[in-house]
Amino acid sequence: MQIPSLAEIKRELKLLNENELIDVVLDLAKYSRENKAYLFFRLFEKENPRIYVDMVKDDLDLNFMNANTRNYHVAKKSAQTIRRKLNKNLKLTKDKTAQIELIIHFCKQMKAYGYLQYGHPVIENLFKVQIGKAEKLISGLHEDLQYDFQLMLEDLS
Repeated sequence: MQIPSLAEIKRELKLLNENELIDVVLDLAKYSRENKAYLFFRLFEKENPRIYVDMVKDDLDLNFMNANTRNYHVAKKSAQTIRRKLNKNLKLTKDKTAQIELIIHFCKQMKAYGYLQYGHPVIENLFKVQIGKAEKLISGLHEDLQYDFQLMLEDLS
């Protein structure tokens, strides 16, 4: 089976009436947690744009608190798991400032919970890659925002 293009899917969706479209969207939301989260944030983000960033930060904080950091191997696995969750959440927003804010929060939490004290190359590389992502996103912003976010990044270094 060949998957149709987005243009073909869009064309077919335009042919559906309102009730059929609602059914399709709800069925799509049932298939994965990410689809449901995306739908939730698209619907309620208009009322409160900060709701998404706050919810993701709370989720990251909870993951860091529950993570096992007894030794470097387990700490590495925990950091990688939390990073995967961060990356899934970053896909749900197109707002670059929100993405930068979440990446910086992740890096601050890594530092605060002592992940970098192990000196493990995988953990340090994970941290550096996230800092690099943030720097790349910052370079595309307005100069005033760049300055503010650069200050935050300097605090991490």
